[in-house]
Amino acid sequence: MTSCRTLASLLLSGGIAFASAAHAAGITVHDARNRDVTVADFARTVSIGGAITEILYALGLESRLVGVDTTSLYPAAALHDKPNVGYMRQISAEGVLGLNPTLILAIQGSGPRETMDILETAKVPLVLVPETFSEEGLIEKIKLVGHAMGVDARAECLSAAVGADLAQLRALRAKVTKPVRVMFVMSLQNGRAMVAGHKTAADEIIQLAGAANAVDDYDGYKTIGDEAIVAAKPDVVLSIERGKESLQADAVYTHPGFALTPVAANKSFITMDGLYLLGFGPRTAAAARDLSVKLYPALAAGGAFTSALSTANCRQ
Repeated sequence: MTSCRTLASLLLSGGIAFASAAHAAGITVHDARNRDVTVADFARTVSIGGAITEILYALGLESRLVGVDTTSLYPAAALHDKPNVGYMRQISAEGVLGLNPTLILAIQGSGPRETMDILETAKVPLVLVPETFSEEGLIEKIKLVGHAMGVDARAECLSAAVGADLAQLRALRAKVTKPVRVMFVMSLQNGRAMVAGHKTAADEIIQLAGAANAVDDYDGYKTIGDEAIVAAKPDVVLSIERGKESLQADAVYTHPGFALTPVAANKSFITMDGLYLLGFGPRTAAAARDLSVKLYPALAAGGAFTSALSTANCRQ
């Protein structure tokens, strides 16, 4: 019996030593800066970007999180339970490094640049996660985050579930015969609308929902005047919920530009949760499906959207 216990003890200690050696060797991650980053310890991770935080929770890694940013609104426990390092575009280097992280995962576009430069020169590995607004980009984001955290198998599980949901969405989208023209409006300031062009999360979610972006002549966000609004002929205005700063339907319908479009004539205004709609995290297919049904109510008759994500267990 004693010899058996001794052998078991040796095997256990050997296993621990082997695991430690493998851990010490590090994991190589190719990030958005086109650099290879070596991650040797992910026990104390700071997440900057709501989609990254959502992925980490979906992978069952919340115990490794020591800090999140203000866009980490889902699940609600993230901001409730974890220290807040600020808004992703106004991060303080001291606030991040003061948490003694062993790894920083930041979505591409985080800033300001001065802060990112400081974090890059710190001894803590910084992985900049690519933000590509596409089905492929979403899957790659999940896989990269999972790889950086040493849980490739869980990431494959989550990617498969999200991929299945995207496949259901494609089947739903194929039923659309006449795409409606949607204009995403971020805000109305001094009578001018800030709207989304190509290469934006809004543009991609509109397309995923089976609609067409009414703005098709530029990339990114731009403030446009009344004439451009009328010329775009939007059927629907889409916006996000931002608390007291949320765009209101009446402000759209009475706007001089939108008043001359089908938006006002048909009272077609939709708002949705910002992270859900534009975050490009695991729930993106469900968000696009919800938008699609709002745009095309007849599609709801085709049956419920059975999310593979809701039944998958990728946390172990």
